[in-house]
Amino acid sequence: MIFITGCSGLVGSFIARRLLAAGHSVRALRRKDSNLHYLTDIKDQIEWVEGDVLDVSRLYDVMQGAKQVIHSAALVSFTPKTKDLMYKVNIEGTANVVNISLELGVDKLVFISSVAALGRRKNTEVIDEKAQWEPSKFNTHYAQTKYLAEMEVWRGHVEGLNSIVVNPSLILGPSPWERSSTQLFKYVWDEKKFYAAGSLNYVDVRDVAEIVYQLFVGEHTGERYIVNAGNISFKELFEKIAKTFNKRAPYIKVTPLIAAFAWRGALLQSFFTRKPPFISKETAYMSQKHFYYKNNKIIDTLNFKFKPLQESIDWACTELAQYNHLSV
Repeated sequence: MIFITGCSGLVGSFIARRLLAAGHSVRALRRKDSNLHYLTDIKDQIEWVEGDVLDVSRLYDVMQGAKQVIHSAALVSFTPKTKDLMYKVNIEGTANVVNISLELGVDKLVFISSVAALGRRKNTEVIDEKAQWEPSKFNTHYAQTKYLAEMEVWRGHVEGLNSIVVNPSLILGPSPWERSSTQLFKYVWDEKKFYAAGSLNYVDVRDVAEIVYQLFVGEHTGERYIVNAGNISFKELFEKIAKTFNKRAPYIKVTPLIAAFAWRGALLQSFFTRKPPFISKETAYMSQKHFYYKNNKIIDTLNFKFKPLQESIDWACTELAQYNHLSV
């Protein structure tokens, strides 16, 4: 039996789908209020258990009998209000999964990290798996939590837990509007005017799931792998999404000065609406930058071919339109 955390999220749900298609039995951790909409076709095939990665006693109970573990649960946030909780969930939660896996004699742990955990530094635009973390203004608090979570995984590996770390870039796929990368699709659908000057790295969630599966069933251990299909400017990405949605693409370039005003305005707005700001100081700053994450290692290891970006966009837009009852 394979135990998965974060199964109700975009990545976890597609990993579960891939495992079930291959005939594996899956037990998945979920919170009581988890949205399972994108799992309607397979949710009855999954053994669901309620719990939380911070509840050690409950986690120990529900992980009994697991032969392998895929740890995908994480909190992604760039707002000060949830920073402390993010550190607790991402680092302490991972430590709990590692410790219980060691105690129960789990055969293999696959940790879904992020390219952010590799760190970003001044005068370094191309990054690979050999990158060494160092404190930098280019690293967000989220990046630091994922880096420290990786340290827990590597500590577990040294203690005898076969482990693999997967570092995806921005993951494209259909999920609720308010979640992670899907907010970019919502931004274009709403015909917002501004686009950031920087670029981003991207990967189709189906490719992430396939790579995790192949690494999981193979003999790979003690390695990390960047999972990234390519790099594209915000402007070009928005234009591609807009064309698919038949919407007007953002057309005003955001300068550093505009970005500074934007995050401050968003913070003030959130004070009155009680909702997380749509942009933070961290995201405003990073949206002006260019970094590229090399994918040579995973391509060579698995002889893998990533899906074309337009195929990923067309698929995500179609799924999102159906889910949100949109006319495209």
